[in-house]
Amino acid sequence: MLLGEGPLSRVELARRTGLSQTAVTKAARPLLADGYLYELPPERTAPGAGRPVSPLAVSADREFFAGVKISADTLYGTVCDLRAAMRTSARRPLGERTPAAVCALLVELVEELLDSAPEFRDRTRHLGIAVSGDVDRPGGTVRYSVLPGWRDVPLAATVAVATGLHVTVENDVKALTAAEHWFGEGIGTDDFALVTIGAGIGSGIVVNGRLLAGAHGVAGELGHIAVDPAGPRCHCGAVGCVEAIASSGAVRDAVRAVTGRPELEFADVTALARGGDPAAREAFARAGRAIGVGIATLVNLVGPERVVVSGEGLDTYDLFGVHIRDAYAATAFGAAAACPLTLRPLAWEEWARGGAVAGIQALFP
Repeated sequence: MLLGEGPLSRVELARRTGLSQTAVTKAARPLLADGYLYELPPERTAPGAGRPVSPLAVSADREFFAGVKISADTLYGTVCDLRAAMRTSARRPLGERTPAAVCALLVELVEELLDSAPEFRDRTRHLGIAVSGDVDRPGGTVRYSVLPGWRDVPLAATVAVATGLHVTVENDVKALTAAEHWFGEGIGTDDFALVTIGAGIGSGIVVNGRLLAGAHGVAGELGHIAVDPAGPRCHCGAVGCVEAIASSGAVRDAVRAVTGRPELEFADVTALARGGDPAAREAFARAGRAIGVGIATLVNLVGPERVVVSGEGLDTYDLFGVHIRDAYAATAFGAAAACPLTLRPLAWEEWARGGAVAGIQALFP
């Protein structure tokens, strides 16, 4: 709470947490002693109020956190402070995508980031890695990721040995959701969701202030909700998943099939749609409807206060946004339809920041 919303007084912390002021003071004492918190000068909360209070604030530079996002073709890295402000960033294009090659390049990137300022090297103990797919966070293993093409990769253990850091591996959308919940659009909400559109369709869900992982770590996979039993087969093996219809690759493949033009890339399909091509426009419309139904299903099930829509696919939102909103309005149940959809473009470095936030959460679970 202090990380994202501070400074806050002990009185306010007690009110928000339901703890007594004595309990808050007791919990804060070791954090003050270790330099993670400090007291601001006393201030009165209002004219005529009681004795002045000394709000507690986070010492942002007390510790730093490295974060890396593994995408299909690039590694994005950052170093963040304790309040998740990015202090530096860098990237590396991927050549080989084998676990050994990616891990070696990732270690080089982390070393460059930590060497960019003396305090980073001295005060960084945690590294968070964000990667798409089925991630076993407690075990630090990537069980399945289609973008790097990995199965059962012990990523955390491998990188920890090479860097000497405590490594947390998290699904990239869940990591981004945690960053938005603690430090972005989700601040102050107990129930929140983030949906990403692009090469994959992903989502992260926060209920009662906690990011959902589920018994098997894959809760919130909106991309693998089946919305069309007659739809295309997904890479996961199911039929008619949102991702099999609405990912950028799925839209491209649909237009290739209809037009008989296998050379088309996604940028070509986008240009065709903006030029009025019926096949391309219908592929985007179908994608929008699938996403809208998927988001409505999520909202009907968990009832978030707010849904943030992000991802590289927002660059083509003009082609399917109206279809997302129409399908969402038609499918969301009752009062659930009042949940707003907020568009939030985020640079790739923000995904790396999500990895760093996974590291912050490992320190303050």
